[in-house]
Amino acid sequence: MMITPAMIAKILLHICALPTIAWLTIYIFSNIYMYIMGPVDVKKKYKAKWALVTGAGTGIGKCISQTMAAQGLNVVLVSLPDKFLQETTEELKQQYPDLEFRAIPAVFDHKTDYMPAIIEKTKDIDIQIVFNNAGYMVTGFFDTTSLDSQLANMECNATSCVKVTHHFVQQMLIKKLKGCILFTSSVSGFIPNPFAVLYGATKSFVTAFAASLAVEVRAYGIDVIAVHPSPVASNFFNNVKKIDSLEMAKKAAVSPATIPPKMLSCVGRCHLGDLGTMATTVRIVFAMLPYDFLACCFSYFAPVMGDYKNHDNNRGMVAEKKTN
Repeated sequence: MMITPAMIAKILLHICALPTIAWLTIYIFSNIYMYIMGPVDVKKKYKAKWALVTGAGTGIGKCISQTMAAQGLNVVLVSLPDKFLQETTEELKQQYPDLEFRAIPAVFDHKTDYMPAIIEKTKDIDIQIVFNNAGYMVTGFFDTTSLDSQLANMECNATSCVKVTHHFVQQMLIKKLKGCILFTSSVSGFIPNPFAVLYGATKSFVTAFAASLAVEVRAYGIDVIAVHPSPVASNFFNNVKKIDSLEMAKKAAVSPATIPPKMLSCVGRCHLGDLGTMATTVRIVFAMLPYDFLACCFSYFAPVMGDYKNHDNNRGMVAEKKTN
């Protein structure tokens, strides 16, 4: 039988399709499995007594703290020194009088040494469950936003995770304790993020950090997971400059109370979990495209985007004033 160019093209097409089919099959079935199995009782799984949650005052962090308490765990709440931390701590104490709750005010920025307070206030307890949840977004062009605000954003979203995780992983290994470390990351880490460059970059770092660390410590009974939630209705949207993509995400946002059960469904079953319709859709769609191709497309079409036009006025003038 003569092999024609059409036959060769068909064979090549099938060969190229195999990796995509395999990726989708593994991805879809693993997500179905986690959905069916449901949330893990981390107190029972790790014989834990204490959990620590960063960004615990509001939003996802508050709901995580409530979920940990509902599972019978004492909770250390680390958050900004504001009324929300105090209110959340008091609410939990009233709702769960038999449990203990410790509030640690902390500012995760590059000018503050927040670790001594965390270490001091947890030195007499065993923290086996850690949620690195604190994070926020700085929007606008990178060059028109102060370096100070960018560095503070990087510290909160990424560097604080390294510092907190390093301490408590060391403690677990020294004491031969099992446990889990969870990171609230984002699918933004898988795509270019114009007008919020530090957010996507830090979330990409967090996801890669979690996946790599998971390889080192899983054999010791420590599970590491980075989750990528769909947009959540919280204070996250309150203190950012308006950009079109965020406004769209805000309309599709879900309640923060829906996130902790999905996070716990990932524990011990995966290292990277996508939570919700938008997160899974973004992962599937953009996984099929090379990252460089995405960056090229974004950069080519950026000048006609509304956000680009709205924020492009007077660029260079801010830097010029600083140098004069």
